[in-house]
Amino acid sequence: MSAHPQTAPSPALVAALRLVLRPLAKVMLAHGITCPFVTELLKRVMVEVAGGDTQAGAKPQTVSRLSLVTGVHRKDVKRLLQDAAADPHAAPAVVSLGAQLVGLWLSSPLYLDEEGRPRPLPRFASEGGDASFERLVSSVNTDIRSRAVLDEWLRLGVAHLDDQQRVCLNVEAFIPEKGFDEKAYYFGHNLHDHAAAAGHNLAGETPPFLERSVHYDALSAESIGELAADAEKLGMEALLALNKRAIELEKRDADSDAPRQRMNFGIYFYSEPAAASAAPSDKSSS
Repeated sequence: MSAHPQTAPSPALVAALRLVLRPLAKVMLAHGITCPFVTELLKRVMVEVAGGDTQAGAKPQTVSRLSLVTGVHRKDVKRLLQDAAADPHAAPAVVSLGAQLVGLWLSSPLYLDEEGRPRPLPRFASEGGDASFERLVSSVNTDIRSRAVLDEWLRLGVAHLDDQQRVCLNVEAFIPEKGFDEKAYYFGHNLHDHAAAAGHNLAGETPPFLERSVHYDALSAESIGELAADAEKLGMEALLALNKRAIELEKRDADSDAPRQRMNFGIYFYSEPAAASAAPSDKSSS
């Protein structure tokens, strides 16, 4: 990492960062997070990132070097290095287990109908055998009772019971309808990975990550609704197909000694009133 204390940052990059920060500021203000708190948080993140940017075999970054690179006072750098924070990537237990269960339910032929959709599952093995919710849970974790998982999923809106008391997966899972901690986890997880991919590409690193979008500025509310429905349908098809393929590859890689990597593939759709200056023909993809 190199420091450029006398070089002004790119105006284009500053404008981009200002735009990126707007929705984050809106979230923070809505939850009572003030500027002094954010400043302290930003100091911690800057020091963590700068401290981790060390070439293999090189000496660890010194306090003075970290202060120079980040602009954080030496006293604060030293304090932050001594005060280790929790892993920001750590998922709440319900998310970690739930993601595995949903992934299996959406990929295993045992739990899918003829059209490849998740089947309603009888609650107990005595009713559905291997194709039951009880067996689904025990196939992933034998220490947690299926009743506890079901109660939590019903609370979060991940699943519901039909008129035959079978467990039905809400296909939009797994971002719970309820449960703030779970939503906050995915908020951070997905925005981090999207920003990391875009930052990788902005830096010109190779190979570039997939990071594309289609955006139009002159659509009616009715057309936006149609596009939103299309995006959800096509997006879910892509997610289900990639999920199925990932599980197949994970099984293939189980006996490999190669270093492990994680991946994240996501979709999003957003709309808002177009700027007054937008021309009727404004459209593009990137």
